[in-house]
Amino acid sequence: MFEKKTLKELLENPLISEIAPEAISGWDLSAEEFYDNTLCEITKKLGWNNPQRGFERLFEVAENGKYYYRLYSDKECENSPEKKGRNIIFFPADGENDDKPFILIVPGGGFVNVWSVTEGWPVADHFNKRGYNVFVLTYRVMTEGSALKAMEDISRAMQIIRDNKDEFHVNPDKYITCGFSAGGYIVCLWNTEKGYRAYGISKPMACFPIYPVTSYRILAEAEVDGELKRDEIARTGVGCSLTDACNSCFEIPDHVEGFPPTAVFVAAEDELVDPKHSKRLVAAIKNKNIDCMLEIGPTGGHGFADGSGMCMEGWPERAVDWFENLQK
Repeated sequence: MFEKKTLKELLENPLISEIAPEAISGWDLSAEEFYDNTLCEITKKLGWNNPQRGFERLFEVAENGKYYYRLYSDKECENSPEKKGRNIIFFPADGENDDKPFILIVPGGGFVNVWSVTEGWPVADHFNKRGYNVFVLTYRVMTEGSALKAMEDISRAMQIIRDNKDEFHVNPDKYITCGFSAGGYIVCLWNTEKGYRAYGISKPMACFPIYPVTSYRILAEAEVDGELKRDEIARTGVGCSLTDACNSCFEIPDHVEGFPPTAVFVAAEDELVDPKHSKRLVAAIKNKNIDCMLEIGPTGGHGFADGSGMCMEGWPERAVDWFENLQK
């Protein structure tokens, strides 16, 4: 049982050791006291939601062949060290699924980390069980304009998927994006002039932002320690001042004309990203007569990941149901 295995046992297993540093990108987990704790203990102590499900699925795909694809070559990483370790992990569904779009998952982490261990791998398993091939993206963080650089990372991921479409059994022009928190902002930005259109890539068939950041104006209204801190938040995300972010395509609700059908999921008690972000986005999308739905869980806070054990449980299945009903 994976929940009884320690984090050290799992991440140092040779089967997945090459991607172990990216379980939570930007965080050396081996230096933490809880590294020797079991997944069950970590879930209780730190509130990580359902990491054992993700590890179980990750080990399954690792045992079945190639699953890890670097976005950038060694030479590219030499010139831009922040590109090192950026990758996609392929989680194939059972059987032939060429008729269904694949799903690109973009975990969150505040542009400091990428939380694949909770917001990537376990969620991939949910979508796999519904017959969808999934790719989980590790993108650049801890750099100025992280969200903009993530546009390049997504573009590179999409090129890898196109180049290997026969191996993956996917149509590279049919895909859904799903992003969490900062990753939610990234998948929303992908729908603006900075995203798929700029890179000559087809429009997503749907978008699933999960407790997303969407509005720098809302961030400007929030209690933050000083103007310098506010500008730092904007520069980390989109590489400009907060004022510029509020008055450009980075203010997502003002630039939703390129959005696909969108399903948004958030908890009412989110203490980190105000649900206003989701509500404002959905209102703007509906105003453009684009299919959109918003589910607000009555309890629970930020980072519910796959929703296990709370009122948001089953949201991945509900998102897919909603999308599939639109196709009828």
